[in-house]
Amino acid sequence: MSLLVVGLSHRSAPVSILERASLPADTQAKLLQDSLAAEPAAEATVLATCNRIELYADVDKFHAGVAELSTLLAQHSGVGLDELTPYLYVHYEDRAVHHLFSVACGLDSMVVGEGQVLGQIKDALALGQELHTAGRLLNDLFQQALRVGKRAHSETGIDRAGQSLVTFGLEQLAQDTAVETWARGKRALVIGAGSMSSLAAATLARAGVAEIVVANRTLARAERLAEILAEPGGTGVTARAAEMVAVGDELRRADVVVSCTGATGLVLTGDAVEAAAEGRDEPLYLLDLAMPRDIDAAVHRIPGARLVDIESLADASADAPMAADVDQVRSIVSDEVAAFGAAQRAAHITPTVVALRTMAADVVASEVARLEGRLPGLDDKQRAEITQTVRRVVDKLLHAPTVRVKQLASEPGGAGYADALRTLFDLDPETVASVSRADLNDADVKNRGRV
Repeated sequence: MSLLVVGLSHRSAPVSILERASLPADTQAKLLQDSLAAEPAAEATVLATCNRIELYADVDKFHAGVAELSTLLAQHSGVGLDELTPYLYVHYEDRAVHHLFSVACGLDSMVVGEGQVLGQIKDALALGQELHTAGRLLNDLFQQALRVGKRAHSETGIDRAGQSLVTFGLEQLAQDTAVETWARGKRALVIGAGSMSSLAAATLARAGVAEIVVANRTLARAERLAEILAEPGGTGVTARAAEMVAVGDELRRADVVVSCTGATGLVLTGDAVEAAAEGRDEPLYLLDLAMPRDIDAAVHRIPGARLVDIESLADASADAPMAADVDQVRSIVSDEVAAFGAAQRAAHITPTVVALRTMAADVVASEVARLEGRLPGLDDKQRAEITQTVRRVVDKLLHAPTVRVKQLASEPGGAGYADALRTLFDLDPETVASVSRADLNDADVKNRGRV
């Protein structure tokens, strides 16, 4: 089996396509279930963010896997395969590992170095585990990606190479003015109570806004976020919750609006924004971080309103300078890809080595039993000494080959050594498979406790 990723992102597709191809949570679950039902895939998970949709799978055939995963992405996104295909990219084996590790480090983000993608990778793994679509390979891969991302942020200055999408977007609203400079004293409306909206609300609170109103489809979540923002130990800002039906009224009172919901239609129409922007001394600032968009793109043409959305963020970030630390992160990614590949190749041969030693132990037990039948006068001490001697002989004979074959298997092209062992020692394929299944179950239990 081999790792394959098929996807599209802000680097390969226009926002209009990304917007149409966005996958709600229930659609992601159905996509994973259908991926496993398809023959080429044995494992699958999906990484879906505001600017990327990627389907990762362990497949037994490359071309069939690409065709099947592409078709499934088209079916579940609602974008026709012919229209979607030109924007899809494909990564295989080590290139797929390299891609995910780069994503985890923020190298493939709109804003280089942003760290929010780590939470999204964690969510992707958790979904695969919850649905039992992520097996040993994807568990190992995504766990390692999380560690690589954290390492990049802790060992380098990649955070200085860019900011979070939220902070970058807020600064773009005021045309590169620091958030703390222009946001102080303003009234903010935050639509949505998810992770991105919560981060935006906290950023605005730290910047010194006078008031934050949180509107959400589920009022209880809006109330909880408002409580957290207003806590004395938190930001201490004046904050309150509002129902979605009150968004129109709150919009007219707000100076800055941030929207990031999971709605499939517009949350703020051009007419509503135009009415709220009319007669203002300062522009009405609006930041749309949703995909598909929450705020009508027509707002770009409304006098008295300034809108920054995913599309304009992509344009702005394309010219952002990259810090020197990016090279260091790239080096980390390359080292980690090599280490991951070596570990996977070594793990591939472990069931064969275990099966070989199991077969050797069975041979020892059989021969000792046969010897006891021929020499019934052996006492317990003699029997134990003979058994131990035979075991030592077998262990010494197997030690060097098994250690060496693990070393060789960890090198590029070393996968064939497992096949050679199975052939040379005529190992039972079912015995090897049973060891693999046991390892997979143990890994699944262990990894579930780490996410």
